[in-house]
Amino acid sequence: MKPKAVLAFSGGLDTTYCAVWLREQGYDVHTVTVQTDSAVGEVAAVEQRAGKIGVTKHVTIDARQELFDDYLRYLIFANALRGDVYPLSVSAERIAQAKRCALYAVEVGADAIAHGSTGAGNDQVRFDVAFRVFAPRVKLFAPVREQRLSREQEVAYLAERGINVPAKTAVYSINRGLWGVTIGGAETHRSDGVLPEDAYVLTAAPAKRPTTPEDITITFDHGVPVAVNGEKLDAIRLIERLDATAGKHGVGRGVHVGDTILGIKGRVGFEAPAATVLIAAHRELEKLVLSRQQLTWKRTLGDLYAAGVHEARFFDPLMRDLEAFLGSSQRRVSGDVNMRLYQGLATVLGATSPFSLLSAGSALYGEQASLWDGAEAAAFAKLYGMQDWLVAQVGAERS
Repeated sequence: MKPKAVLAFSGGLDTTYCAVWLREQGYDVHTVTVQTDSAVGEVAAVEQRAGKIGVTKHVTIDARQELFDDYLRYLIFANALRGDVYPLSVSAERIAQAKRCALYAVEVGADAIAHGSTGAGNDQVRFDVAFRVFAPRVKLFAPVREQRLSREQEVAYLAERGINVPAKTAVYSINRGLWGVTIGGAETHRSDGVLPEDAYVLTAAPAKRPTTPEDITITFDHGVPVAVNGEKLDAIRLIERLDATAGKHGVGRGVHVGDTILGIKGRVGFEAPAATVLIAAHRELEKLVLSRQQLTWKRTLGDLYAAGVHEARFFDPLMRDLEAFLGSSQRRVSGDVNMRLYQGLATVLGATSPFSLLSAGSALYGEQASLWDGAEAAAFAKLYGMQDWLVAQVGAERS
């Protein structure tokens, strides 16, 4: 009986090469596609590609709900934006894909598990870590990385075997998932490159955006988005709805430059209409219902959580501790947030909540207060500034 290899399969050049190479090493190759987006047509196309290259078995695992429940939900709680702009459109999805591939490998008794990452990016680390955590006794292969292959070499290898895969199927490398799209190309290899309009897939070009703004209301229940304009939606449909609605206004475009896991700088374009709107709305609702100290530490610990997701530390026990904190912080994050979508911007108009700490009955900021009188306010101001006054006195005496 042949040994069995499970391959995380996208249907692209790298994973096609890996499938053929593993087969020629004597393995029965089982390809696995973990669906983390809503592109059903693409899933079908990947299944067809697997069949054409003669793998032993191909399976598609729908992990979209798991992706939201175990990963994206906490990224919303954390208001996670890498470099204050990028909503981690790929990071969580790769970890979810790698985990499910590893679990499948164990389930079918695989002798080897493989991925198609090169030695240059973040994804190789995400796959390696998850494979070693969930399939520790299964041999790990990363053929493209191990053999240091160029895309041209992979194309030539496959062509010799009658499999035609273009060296570059498109000018741009597009990774599409539930939480957004990342875009790589010649422009992102430079610090000042500007992606052209035809590189974008989710957001409308300026000339094609509506000329009038569109107002929407997003409802949250314990930090989780549950409705748009009063219509209750499950998480997947809600994200799809916001991608379409905000995307037509050009909301969610950006370019992020930051530090990779390997220690070098990287730059990537992205489109994340739903993520951009949801994080902006969620952050505004938190400002209304959380205390000052909660907001301060949520920002710190939320950034730490986002870094853990991005940098392949998701399975560290610290992440479960942070999730416990983030989940606890959402007890009162319920209410409605009104947003305006217009010409690439998602602007918060206002928010309401039964847990609002902005109470007109107790104080009108800058005007009057019912919880204290003028003398009490003056005494507070004096004591509040006491240390500054003491420092000034010492300085005056000794100058």
